[in-house]
Amino acid sequence: MEINGVSYNLIMTLAAEVGFDLASSFPSPKNFTSWMGLCPNKRITGGKVLSTKTNKNKSRLAQAFRQAANAVGRQKNTPLSDFFRRIAFKKGRRVAITATARKLAVIVYIMLVEKQSYRPQVLEDYREKVRIQKVKYIQRTIQQLKIKAEEIAFS
Repeated sequence: MEINGVSYNLIMTLAAEVGFDLASSFPSPKNFTSWMGLCPNKRITGGKVLSTKTNKNKSRLAQAFRQAANAVGRQKNTPLSDFFRRIAFKKGRRVAITATARKLAVIVYIMLVEKQSYRPQVLEDYREKVRIQKVKYIQRTIQQLKIKAEEIAFS
């Protein structure tokens, strides 16, 4: 219940579907999210990406994680809700729900397997991290385009 968006519904569904001993059934968080159909299924042929959609899965547990992710999307001033809004702005709400559900599933998996409490990142630290990532992306783009400082016109 420490994680934003997680409710009794998710905890009860988790207990009913797989139990709390996730390590015996799933060796890694990737296996857990793949089993629920929350991870992208990248189809590549001849070096060309055909599709990156998630697999269709009617798992009750995946549905519970999606509901929790939707609840996170309605919250304000949390790192998870900022992540949700950032993805929703780029790719839409449905994709953001699935991405946030996957992130929640990984957090829950790590909590249960490693028996650690959830320590959310401070919102300001998260926003600073995102800002630094954007600056690095812009710098990398400038280097790839071989633009010189004199060519950049600020208007």
